[in-house]
Amino acid sequence: MVDSRLGDPPRALLVSPDPRVVLELRRLLAIELPLSALTVFETYPSRAALAELADSGMLLCFLDVASDQGTAFAAMSTLASSFPEVPVFALLRSNDPDLILRCLRQGASEFLIQPFTADQFRAALAKMSRFHPARTAEPGSRARICCVMPAKGACGATTVACHLAYARKRQGGGKVLLADLDGLTGTLAFLLKLKSSYSFVDALAHAGSLEADVWKALVIPCHGVDVLLSPENPVDGIGDVVDPAPILDYSRRAYDAVVLDTSGAYGKWNLSLAKMCDDLLLVATNELAALHAVLRVQAYLRSSGADLSKMRLVINRYSDQVGLRREGIETALHAEIFETLPSDYEAIQRSLMEGKPVASGSRFGKGVDRLAQHLAGGQRTSEKRSVLSGLLRKLTG
Repeated sequence: MVDSRLGDPPRALLVSPDPRVVLELRRLLAIELPLSALTVFETYPSRAALAELADSGMLLCFLDVASDQGTAFAAMSTLASSFPEVPVFALLRSNDPDLILRCLRQGASEFLIQPFTADQFRAALAKMSRFHPARTAEPGSRARICCVMPAKGACGATTVACHLAYARKRQGGGKVLLADLDGLTGTLAFLLKLKSSYSFVDALAHAGSLEADVWKALVIPCHGVDVLLSPENPVDGIGDVVDPAPILDYSRRAYDAVVLDTSGAYGKWNLSLAKMCDDLLLVATNELAALHAVLRVQAYLRSSGADLSKMRLVINRYSDQVGLRREGIETALHAEIFETLPSDYEAIQRSLMEGKPVASGSRFGKGVDRLAQHLAGGQRTSEKRSVLSGLLRKLTG
């Protein structure tokens, strides 16, 4: 059954077999979003039924997912393919983060949870990514973002990133995020023995819908730190992704400290991270090959327009008995070493076997604590805000 104002083209679509949902949403829209017409489907429409709306000027759709999830998801897929520019609001009965993420993956732009309220609806409109202009950084946000990059493979950068996050937590860093943003070879899940159906790719796919409830399903709490994992399988085309801003933008607002683990400096994705972070930790060892790699990374970042003043050189697995000593490294690289972390094979292997952070009293643990304190000494803040677009003008035009 279809109900619309006679003579007016439908401007919004509501699909729900539940008359209570229809009544509740009608009342909300009558106050919050006056429409020239609202078309109501009391059953989930077929592709042919939706095709009849192709020239209707529909600008917004509300889809009841709770009444029949399977049929609703099929309809959502059809809507996404038939009306790719039309935002779809998933209507839910409860705050279920897993269901919310499934809706977003199926193509929903936003969601509303019963009882539908004016504040909830306004907030949902404001978050819709397709109507957001680009976000810009302004002073005042909470979290400082530290990006950890290896100068070359096998320098232990992931181990450093992981334990730096836990050190920040131990030192009263507030709410801490540890994010594995290596889409090809990320190993944080293995290191901490974690498993999740979601990854940072899901956060990017639905950047405009990120909020506390959705984010809670994306991250895994682990020893007091929120962990955002990389996908279990390598991401095709991750090298073509150049904008990690949605993740960094949300994490700045939601956390007090953020540590990013990356695959290295090269490529558009990693270069973007290097440019957007506040502190860039370049991790190397005191072996000649690793130190040569430091020079190459510095040259690459400099030629790519990155700010080298925020780069901090960390020498991992440092030993006076093997490789160059500190003074020799600084002379060779014409750069000051920010911190050295000792070689502590047994403590790290024990940590790996148990899936737990290295003991803070171990040699490596003490070294990472020094690193965290050193970084905290230069902490500053910045703020990022998103701006609501002219959706209301477009819908009510």
